[in-house]
Amino acid sequence: MNYSDITLPELEQIIVSKKAIVVDVREPWEFEEFNIGGLNIPLADIRERRVELMLFQQVVVVCTNGTRSRVAAKDYCRAEAFSEKQIYHLKGGILEVEDLI
Repeated sequence: MNYSDITLPELEQIIVSKKAIVVDVREPWEFEEFNIGGLNIPLADIRERRVELMLFQQVVVVCTNGTRSRVAAKDYCRAEAFSEKQIYHLKGGILEVEDLI
């Protein structure tokens, strides 16, 4: 697995290119309050649901401030099946996005 922290401008480029899926690891109620799109898979469920991410070569993991998404990107997405995937973590979380709106 290839893991990288990315910034908000880099995330925007990835979203525009449609080369990756965004996975929001916050709880459903947090996702409903504010989100940037993508798939909502709470951190507690990421291991059992990561098969849903197998179709994508690139996965961007986000959360509120970057803590949960870093855990998901580094620990929970470490699987043999992800060895050829690029996993990104949004540095600073989506709070940065919300502040821009």
